[in-house]
Amino acid sequence: MALRDESAVQAACGIMHVHGRASGGLRRLGVDYASAVAGVLAVHGMLAAELARVRGARVEAVRTSVAQAALLAVGQYLAVATTDDDWDERWECGPRPPFRSQDGIRFELEALKAEGWQQFWSHLGAEPADVAAGWWPFQQRFATASCALPESLMSRTRRFPFRDLLKAAGQAGVSVLPVRDEPGQPTRVPACTFRDLPGSSRARPWTGGEPLDGIVVVESTRRIQGPMAGHVLRMLGAEVIRVEPPGGDPMRGIPPISGDSSARFRVFNDGKRVTEIDLRTAAGREELRELVAGADAFVHNWAPGRAERDGLDADELARVRPGLVHAWSSGWTPLPWPDPPLGTDFLVQAHSGLAATEPDRAPSLMTLTDIMGGLVCAAGVLAALLRRERTGLGARVDSSLYSAAGVIPRSPAGPARLLERDGRMVLLDGTPVCTDLRELAADPRFKRALNHTTHVSPQPPWEFA
Repeated sequence: MALRDESAVQAACGIMHVHGRASGGLRRLGVDYASAVAGVLAVHGMLAAELARVRGARVEAVRTSVAQAALLAVGQYLAVATTDDDWDERWECGPRPPFRSQDGIRFELEALKAEGWQQFWSHLGAEPADVAAGWWPFQQRFATASCALPESLMSRTRRFPFRDLLKAAGQAGVSVLPVRDEPGQPTRVPACTFRDLPGSSRARPWTGGEPLDGIVVVESTRRIQGPMAGHVLRMLGAEVIRVEPPGGDPMRGIPPISGDSSARFRVFNDGKRVTEIDLRTAAGREELRELVAGADAFVHNWAPGRAERDGLDADELARVRPGLVHAWSSGWTPLPWPDPPLGTDFLVQAHSGLAATEPDRAPSLMTLTDIMGGLVCAAGVLAALLRRERTGLGARVDSSLYSAAGVIPRSPAGPARLLERDGRMVLLDGTPVCTDLRELAADPRFKRALNHTTHVSPQPPWEFA
């Protein structure tokens, strides 16, 4: 069956299922997200093909599809559902953010550490047992796309004006941001910004294979946004050298396990060459410089100011490797926050207006800007590499979750109309709706688009000819 439009793709490829987990039903995203992802994938393909052509390849065409884009977007959830681990992942619907203040302001909260979570709620006088019960679903919402919190926490914030909640957040080291009512971004920014770096170079000639054959990328990233950028470049043929702390990235051990590592981690990091370096030490930072000296691009998503503090900023590394493409994938660049909030997916959805496209004006707990942020960063790297082949000049490339949110069109999309037929849910045009990602993995329509190992993951979403 052909997937005729965005709604059919979201239905068949698992987006409605994942997005709907938090509310306990099947829900279409309020934006044409799969189409937006496909558009960026097409840009990747065109830039990679032209880069290969400039280096001597004969590439005449590139193809991708909205369905392949959708499968890439649900890749981590697909891997978890199909791992050979006996992990029983559960998601529950129930009271969930956004929270509401006494003066009626709806807001999102972000706490990356349990201490900050505990301190925030302690300032509000919440019961310790409720705070403890809420931490696990809150922490896991990035992975499960659900977040059922104790009702006592949701009602607790309604006792305080927003200014007091801001003060409590500041004292606890967490971030709160209002959920904007308007779908448009409050500040329009480019998807990527570019700045010339000193020195010049070009990549080695293309020797056959994938478009980025011979390109070397060093990556120091964590979570989803940064690793996704390196994942795209690796799928296009680059050698990606992943720098992890001594003992490896802690994300490797988060269940469920697929083979010898976390299924979620593997979706974004399989195929990369890993080296462990302690960047907290001078010797470790020098080791990174030596790696970069032999690379074409360096990608990181460190916290603001870290690169400059450690002497690993774009200008410093360009002296080590003239012609380097240095890419920083952040949370909020280039917004001029005097004291920036934590740069994470759901805060960005709240502030960028993306959440306002949903009927309940709540950020989707599917990681929309994390995925798009990584894709936009990769596009920036490809554009800078192509420019370097033509001019010899390296570049610093800045992008962010916020800038990536602006790539997603905000044209309104109504809810998908569903009906039950022969015991399963379908759209009005008869497109079956995925309600189980394991069934999607076994669907013969997607056989060529999926890779089956100890878990199922999306194949590279381009075809070059």
